[in-house]
Amino acid sequence: MKEIKKILCPVDFSESSKKIVPYAVTLAEKFNAKLYLIYVVEGLGHYAGYIPHTSLAAFEGEVARGAEKNMQNFVEEHLEGFKNLETRVVIGGISEEINKLVTAEGIGLIVMGTHGRKGLDKAIFGSVAGQVVKSAPCPVMTVNPYKV
Repeated sequence: MKEIKKILCPVDFSESSKKIVPYAVTLAEKFNAKLYLIYVVEGLGHYAGYIPHTSLAAFEGEVARGAEKNMQNFVEEHLEGFKNLETRVVIGGISEEINKLVTAEGIGLIVMGTHGRKGLDKAIFGSVAGQVVKSAPCPVMTVNPYKV
């Protein structure tokens, strides 16, 4: 089996993330791997024709600053004492940004939830987990947060 030294766990600060992160932490401890948490602020570039670019950038920046605070709180609450950790908040498409980080950092495993969006959102945008599984350049472990 390939040695896994870096693990990525996308989070959205939901109840689902709280159930999935312990799996990523356990694997990181077992493999003595660095754990990366990523939160992706979905880019709003597709609205550029309707809303001025400066307004979009300001809004995305504000959301990113809020996400940074949420990330810090999430880590303090759910990863207390875990030191081999790096967090990222980025703006863009979720699966694209996950894959960019995997490639840039040489991530060996992604641990993510199978459920996030529901109903119409899922029908319109699709499953992020499904997109990542299909496109990731490394193995992806999915966890159903409603079954754990």
